[in-house]
Amino acid sequence: MKFSIKQIAAQAGVSKATVDRALHQRGKVHPQTLRRIEQALQDLESQQRSLLASGRTLTIDVVLHTPQRFSQLVSDALCSQLGGFAPFRVTLRFHIFEQASTEELANTLERCRTLGSYGVILKVSDEQRLNDAVDRLWQQGIPVVTLVTDLPQSRRISYIGMDNRAAGRTAAYLLARWLPPEPQRVAVVLSSQGFRGEEERESGFRQWLRERAPQLRVLEISGGLGVHAPTLERVTDTLRRYPDIHAVYSVGGGNSAIVAAFERLRRPLKVFIGHDLDRENRQLLAQEKIDAVIDHDLQRDARSTFQIILQYHGFISGEVAGPAFSRVNVVTPFNIGMA
Repeated sequence: MKFSIKQIAAQAGVSKATVDRALHQRGKVHPQTLRRIEQALQDLESQQRSLLASGRTLTIDVVLHTPQRFSQLVSDALCSQLGGFAPFRVTLRFHIFEQASTEELANTLERCRTLGSYGVILKVSDEQRLNDAVDRLWQQGIPVVTLVTDLPQSRRISYIGMDNRAAGRTAAYLLARWLPPEPQRVAVVLSSQGFRGEEERESGFRQWLRERAPQLRVLEISGGLGVHAPTLERVTDTLRRYPDIHAVYSVGGGNSAIVAAFERLRRPLKVFIGHDLDRENRQLLAQEKIDAVIDHDLQRDARSTFQIILQYHGFISGEVAGPAFSRVNVVTPFNIGMA
């Protein structure tokens, strides 16, 4: 036995004789008392694991396929929460890609597996090869938490981020309220069609407009990867072909490029809704070049992510939570100071 009867009794707040009866089934013990003894054993196990872990460095890998503006936002949020998990020494190993092939990303996850890691925080596209890489990490006891965009068919242990369909419906509601009730096209700009989170946002956006504002026809623009130059090229080309577009829902970033495309063609941008309160979007809000930004609390998401990984290893108490949606916030030029 790992713990003495005296330790268990002290933790449970019962007598040593009661613990002895419960452990060796030597008489009747009230069910409620049995539960207290079982909980005491769990607590002692957890405390022992915590003591062992407090002397180690727990390396967690962060794999992000995202524009620099957003990777910086995520990195800052993760680093801001490290001090809250003392006495654990959590260190982060970052692998950040603005543009990367599926093979590069799969190889990165394989390196995380071979190097050894206490967990992986992951934002990548939902592709079979990457799902398989996540499954191999899980088989080796390395938990993966997806952030912002999910891989629900993989063996990731949890998803942390907003409800992307609800975010898309929110954008559709705002856009329809701010546009005149007349037939017209609106553009939805994705960084790539491979990110499930972006697809879900677009799906929620289309669904709400189809049901509540059918006069608005949605035109998709994708492939810019949220990076300025390719986004500028794709949006400019689309605007030239469709002169009636005056409203945009930007799902995947590159928002300065979208503004620049409208300015290049001297086209009014009547309604513009984007995502994430990064430096670029803060500046666009301050200049009133974007009407609203749909945001969520990345610091809270970061804390939840670390907590789930530590719970998985038994270093802190509590069950590993399933997918947890962040609260969606709408930020405008007039409440940006409170965000």
